[in-house]
Amino acid sequence: ALSLPVAGAGSAAMPLWDFQGSTMVTSQYVRLTPDERSREGSIWNRVPCFLKDWELHVHFKIHGAGKKNLHGDGLALWYTQERLVPGPVFGSKDNFHGLAIFLDTYPNDEATERMFPYISAMVNNGSLTYDHSKDGRWTELAGCTADLRNQNHDTFLAIRYSRGRLTVMTDVEDKNEWKNCIDIAGVQLPTGYFFGASAGTGDLSDNHDIISMKLFQLMVEHPLEDETVDWTKIEPSVSLLKSPKDNVDDPTGNFRSGPLTGWKVFLLLLCALLGIIVCAVVGAVVFQKRQERNKRFY
Repeated sequence: ALSLPVAGAGSAAMPLWDFQGSTMVTSQYVRLTPDERSREGSIWNRVPCFLKDWELHVHFKIHGAGKKNLHGDGLALWYTQERLVPGPVFGSKDNFHGLAIFLDTYPNDEATERMFPYISAMVNNGSLTYDHSKDGRWTELAGCTADLRNQNHDTFLAIRYSRGRLTVMTDVEDKNEWKNCIDIAGVQLPTGYFFGASAGTGDLSDNHDIISMKLFQLMVEHPLEDETVDWTKIEPSVSLLKSPKDNVDDPTGNFRSGPLTGWKVFLLLLCALLGIIVCAVVGAVVFQKRQERNKRFY
């Protein structure tokens, strides 16, 4: 199993891992960036993952001296074809192939109603670009708000991929229990990609620390037709009813993949309520007229 317990300082203590940029290895953690401006760093496993079903547990810590919104930019967790390629997306490559989970601590889009820090998921076949100015909203599949910065207790995140279903859970409230954040079906990810973590700072900064990364194999039964599939040749994709670019800004972070949005449901319910009221009024008037007509005959 892939794991990253920090046994000691220096690359010799980490034979299965490579790191680049500002990454610093200590006996307690791997610091991807210090609390300094314009830094980026990453750490990548050297062994590709050939598991069809897996779960990754990440023990991390994001902390710094910045208060309120005066900190950034965030941390990214990767399962991608590319590795050790620096770039503008939280210290790593844009237009990647695979899966990214972003722990974004700074709202670049001033018009957003979302609360930060914000966790989001993105699947890319190399054709999509992450838009930092919109906090990746146009390519986001789903997300949630999580109070994960400057905590005095341990903070964890779990990513589970099994039979085309992607689930992201958090344990950041010191309750020792997982809380659902993201749950998406129809996700296709190949085997043979690499796990990694990266972080970047700009004009604002934070310490971005990885304390451990542990991968677990999930024992799951697959249909017989899966045995004939070359899982290394699958193209990263998501079978959604709508394109991620049709995503609307939703403070809850839920991706509305169905044809009915919240406003449409509200309008339908309002119309139904008005219809009931009209029917009730008409029925009352008709009933009253019948009563008056009956009185005349008696």
